[in-house]
Parts: sequence; C-alpha cells; structure tokens
Amino acid sequence: MTGFEERFWREGLLVAGVDEAGRGPLAGPVVAAAVILPPGTEPFLRSDSKDMTPEEREEAFEEIRRRALAIGTGVVDSSLIDRVNILRATKIAMRRALEDLHHEFDVVITDYVLLEDHNCLALTKGDQKSISCACASVVAKVLRDRIMEVFGKVYPEYGFEKHKGYPTPEHRRILKNIGPSDIHRRSFKLFP
Repeated sequence: MTGFEERFWREGLLVAGVDEAGRGPLAGPVVAAAVILPPGTEPFLRSDSKDMTPEEREEAFEEIRRRALAIGTGVVDSSLIDRVNILRATKIAMRRALEDLHHEFDVVITDYVLLEDHNCLALTKGDQKSISCACASVVAKVLRDRIMEVFGKVYPEYGFEKHKGYPTPEHRRILKNIGPSDIHRRSFKLFP
C-alpha cells in the first residue's frame, strides 16, 4: 500500500494523499481531506474506510492524526454543489484541503479525481492502493459523518445521523413524505 509513495519518497518528494466523502448522498456537503505522511511510513491501516466500522474509522482517524506531518480539510456545501455540479464541487473541496495543509508537498495522489493544477497521480481505487490516499479517505469520512450527525440534530425529522444523507430506502421515504430540507441537493434526483 506504500508502493506509489515509496517511488516518490526515494526521490526526496513529499506526497499529499487526497480523497473525499459524500459524492453520492442526496444531502449535506462533500468533504475532502489531504494527508501528508512522513517518508518511510509503513502501512498501518487494515482496510479502506468503506470496509471499517464507525468505531474502527474513529480509531484510525486518531492514529492518522498522531502520524501525519499535516492534515488539511475542505468542505463544499449543497448549495455550491447545486450551482457547479458534484465533480467540480469535489475538486473545489480537494483544492481547499490541499491549501489547508499549510505544508509544502511535491506530488498529489488522489482516488480517481484528476487535479489538473497539481502534479497529480489519479489512481483508480486510490484509497486501496496508496496509504496517503487511504488516510485521507478515513479523515474525510469521519469528518463528514460528524457533520451529518450535527445536521441530524438540526433536522431531526430526516434521520441524518443514521443514513448520513445517502439515498437509503428510509431516507427516500422521509423525502417523499415531507420533502427536502435546506441541505438537500436540489440538482440530484431526490425522488425516483
């Protein structure tokens, strides 16, 4: 899981792994994270964030915070997603995360999304192939889940703390019964 990083580390280059959480939900923000690990970091995640329980992700998040040279985050809300589309919003969030690092880096490794204005290696299933990208995936997922849990208190009738805005049958049923909230993505197909 460090093969891509090792290639760059051997050349004395620092790698920023970048990933996002929240491209598919019907509500809430897209959240991106960027993580720079010290060169020579050994793999320490057991799996990618999608295969972890919430508790395992929280543990991994704390381990990443201990190990990382820098962590940056970027958030784009549903209104901007509606204005520019989800791909552009994802790239904006990723660029914000890189700016938020406040640390120099030479190369960016992403999970599939190409950031044209950076020296970027966009890997298919990057969160499974790159430790830096996997760490960014965990950070983005944990932070987005926390945001949606807060929205669950603001909009208790929608149950965001359970489904995190994803198009589950329960979420679709609630939408059909009471309509969208202020954080729903109007540009998405809310009703099948």
